[in-house]
Amino acid sequence: MLLKIYPENPSQRAIDQVVKCLQDGGIIIYPTDTIYGIGCDIFKPKSIEKITEILGDKKKKNAMTFICSDLSNLSDYTKPISNNIFKTMKKVLPGPFTFILEANNNVPKLLQSNKKTVGIRVPDNNIILEIVRQLGHPILSTSVKDDDEVVEYTTDPELIHEKYDRFVDIVIDGGYGDNVPSTVLDCTSGEIEVVREGKGDTELL
Repeated sequence: MLLKIYPENPSQRAIDQVVKCLQDGGIIIYPTDTIYGIGCDIFKPKSIEKITEILGDKKKKNAMTFICSDLSNLSDYTKPISNNIFKTMKKVLPGPFTFILEANNNVPKLLQSNKKTVGIRVPDNNIILEIVRQLGHPILSTSVKDDDEVVEYTTDPELIHEKYDRFVDIVIDGGYGDNVPSTVLDCTSGEIEVVREGKGDTELL
């Protein structure tokens, strides 16, 4: 289904509907401060498997990220980080940045993989932040990509709905998305390394 939610004042009823869907193992497509994402509850292994099936070969190219509402539960999923990295995260989040951090032992269990890192995102978008806040823990997420070789990311929620309606439970229409992804920062060495330049301004770092 296509569910309209206004970012300026998200409807509580609509947010409740999405949270219930996630709790029941559903898969959603939702807006961020960059491109649209596809995600599920991190505690639903079958839903995680379904997302990797939907993505097919794109799975290898699309890194899985945790969408968080803030940084308060960071230590639940990551190994300790330096004060410098934490200060940088607090400075630029919520915002269009993905921080690659060393994962602790909780993450491989959730993902059923041997990944040693996890991407952390706190998007500057009221809709998804409110959903995650009310869910009570992060959602697993990856980008909605387009098959068009010119336009890499689909920005129109109605077109996204047409394409993915039979694969996902809810497509949230939060208005047109961006077609520039987040800036990805690898922090696993203890230093901040830009691995993909996106919407986030690296001068803020």
